[in-house]
Amino acid sequence: MSIFDEDLFLKGLAQRKATLGAQYVEASLDNADGFTRPFQEAMTAWCWGFGWGDDVIDVKTRSMMNLSMIGALGKMTEWELHCKGALNNGVSPEEIRAIIHVIAIYCGLPQALECFRAARKVLDAEGLLDG
Repeated sequence: MSIFDEDLFLKGLAQRKATLGAQYVEASLDNADGFTRPFQEAMTAWCWGFGWGDDVIDVKTRSMMNLSMIGALGKMTEWELHCKGALNNGVSPEEIRAIIHVIAIYCGLPQALECFRAARKVLDAEGLLDG
């Protein structure tokens, strides 16, 4: 018996792969075991199928919202992952910088500095830093 809707899972799986990259998502699912697999499946169905699965908000805007919220929470491993995903969803380096400026205003300078560090790492790996 599954704890999630299969159609929602498949919809979520497609969106998760489109945003985070198929290789990352497949590794996350392949590395899941009996302890973590139910969470991976439910998260894929709920977050990516339900949360990202409608057309009300486009994926670029959702990525920008995610960077803001995850940055506010200070969850930098996830922020870095979603920074890569945001680039995949059409968010520009300039927009990422503007998001970090908002994080600085509402969450403080130390958190913005953490976001800049993570963004620099991602943008450098993608060859998108202009110096």
